[in-house]
Amino acid sequence: MDYRLLHNILHRSTTGATDINHRRKKMDFTREDALALLKKYNESESLVHHALSVEAVMREFAALKGEDVEYWGLVGLLHDVDYGTYPDQHCKKAPELLKEIGADDAFIHAVVSHGWGICVDVEPELYMEKVLYTVDELTGLVTATALMRPERMNGISVKSVKKKWNSPSFAAGVNREVIAKGAEMIGMDLTQVIQHTIDGMAKIASQLSL
Repeated sequence: MDYRLLHNILHRSTTGATDINHRRKKMDFTREDALALLKKYNESESLVHHALSVEAVMREFAALKGEDVEYWGLVGLLHDVDYGTYPDQHCKKAPELLKEIGADDAFIHAVVSHGWGICVDVEPELYMEKVLYTVDELTGLVTATALMRPERMNGISVKSVKKKWNSPSFAAGVNREVIAKGAEMIGMDLTQVIQHTIDGMAKIASQLSL
């Protein structure tokens, strides 16, 4: 692993980073490249489904803000690129793997920042990064809630997700504190965040077997 690369990414200056266009460069890879990389290091269907869920939700939030839907989606798709093969190095191995498809430092920072306070000290700075930090765990709660329903995602409501939210023993691995903190960071009511997450995932429910 190139530790100098990781150090530069994790500790670079953030001066002037207020929106995605301050960092973004032209991507030299396609969604097909991204999906191939994801599957190369994540053989589990559940991990791939999670990545697709986060991709869909990131696209939903990007559309709401009039931002680049494709770019936000790819950040979501690859946010856990290293988790399947390197769970103990999550968000630390990602820079090396993402360089395989030519991802730039801005893209890598966005991916790595979702592990802030959990496995890395890279803080989300851009709105896009804060959204990723917020919805990553939430997609897991929505998925778990959907799996308890005969209709799965069809007709799922914010109320049903919130009911499960208030039951700490349900989907206990979902970090509700991170979701709540993220919602505060993006200045959005939790009810709205859940609704937009549902909306994004519902659009690809068949791909998620939900």
